[in-house]
Amino acid sequence: MPVGVLFAFAAYASFAFGDAAIKSFGDTMSVFQIAFFITAFSFVPALLTNPRGERWRDVFKLNNFWLMQLRGVFGIISMVMVTVAFTTIPLAEVYALVFLTPILVTILSVVILREHMSPMRWVVLAIGFCGVMLVVRPGFRSLEFGHLSAVIAAIGASGGAIVLKKVSATERRISLLGVLLTYALVFNGIAMIPEFIVPTAHQFAMLSMIGLFIGTGHLLMIAATRRAAANQIAPAQYSQIFWAILLGGIFYGEHPDAIAVIGLTIVVAAGIATPGVDAARAILGTRMARFARRRPAQAPVSASEEAAGPETDSQPVTSRAVP
Repeated sequence: MPVGVLFAFAAYASFAFGDAAIKSFGDTMSVFQIAFFITAFSFVPALLTNPRGERWRDVFKLNNFWLMQLRGVFGIISMVMVTVAFTTIPLAEVYALVFLTPILVTILSVVILREHMSPMRWVVLAIGFCGVMLVVRPGFRSLEFGHLSAVIAAIGASGGAIVLKKVSATERRISLLGVLLTYALVFNGIAMIPEFIVPTAHQFAMLSMIGLFIGTGHLLMIAATRRAAANQIAPAQYSQIFWAILLGGIFYGEHPDAIAVIGLTIVVAAGIATPGVDAARAILGTRMARFARRRPAQAPVSASEEAAGPETDSQPVTSRAVP
């Protein structure tokens, strides 16, 4: 297994432990105060990620000013709503709903970015959606505000992902990180004032631990992307389902029923299959094109050459998966 994939598994485990700790706050503190302190503490590891040749003072030297502000708004929506979800509904259900993000990103990519999606990938995404519905089962069980919050968080994350696709090639990496951190600190810092409470020593320690978990997760994810292709890293995100079931069961007595487990399995399988569908389509396309070029001349193909395949087969096919 590539080292980058191991880093990705470690990153998503770090995120999951932080998310599980968020749940422990329940309604003892406003979500804005929780988000503010977590952002502040997660900034500490982020200071170690200063890209070479970029400076923090250049964070707001932007090439796409309004799009970057829009990404900040989407980030706030996603952060606040997912915090509400983690503190009110089971961890596994939060992840199942947040994993709607790849489906929404795909739809938005087709509608807004005019990207082409193969029919097979639409089928895989539809199967993943069915898995989410098995977990939540709307109409067959009572839904809480936390479920709606998780869906809104997925919508916010999807919008942010689309904006990121538009601006990532022209903006500094320091800006992509710094603008989100600034938005989170300013917005949550103002919003928490009316219901602010002085954290106890235990709460302060928990908030700092969560921030360090999340900040460390970002560092590990950066290390992963430097050592492995995106389509190798993406399936690791679904390991969070395992951590959600394990940590939810150990610390909060949350045990998904059989139908929910089936749904979660479908969600994971569909998520893992998506990069494979893209890769298989790319490989099949190159082989068919190669066959079409050679057929008129009836050129022979050696067994060793056929086994090796075209050079393009070795290139990673990237697909985006949102944590």
